[in-house]
Amino acid sequence: MPTGKVVDPADPLRQHGLQVTAQRLAVLRAVSGRPHATADEIEELVRAEIGAVSRQAVYDALGTLTDRGLIRRIQPARSPARYEDRVDDNHHHLVCRSCGITVDVRCAVGATPCLVAADDNGFIVDEAEVIYWGTCPACQRAARRLRGRRPEPSAA
Repeated sequence: MPTGKVVDPADPLRQHGLQVTAQRLAVLRAVSGRPHATADEIEELVRAEIGAVSRQAVYDALGTLTDRGLIRRIQPARSPARYEDRVDDNHHHLVCRSCGITVDVRCAVGATPCLVAADDNGFIVDEAEVIYWGTCPACQRAARRLRGRRPEPSAA
């Protein structure tokens, strides 16, 4: 049930001891509005919102917000880093090998089964990053359409 309470978008920054800046607010909004965006994509969104902003300012904001736990940085193999604001749970990601789309997936079983390593080597495990790779439905459909248009190899 809605409480009617208006949340100040700057509150998370203040709660984490950060100075409120237009760049940080714009980066938070960009990450929230476009989960799994790359730094370059976030830079474009921030620039569209607040105008002139340096690439370095966006990278600095991403680094600070990640370090303070306001956003999460994921980096699938052979891919640029991506950012999301879903930081309060244990979830994983599916990445399409064809188009690169990235989506969230819940843990396979229970709350945190992937945090129980077969041999933790004395570590206290507090996070696991699991990335599933495959082909998204849109790329599967495109591949089927492409296969349907190919001429059959001629018998020589």
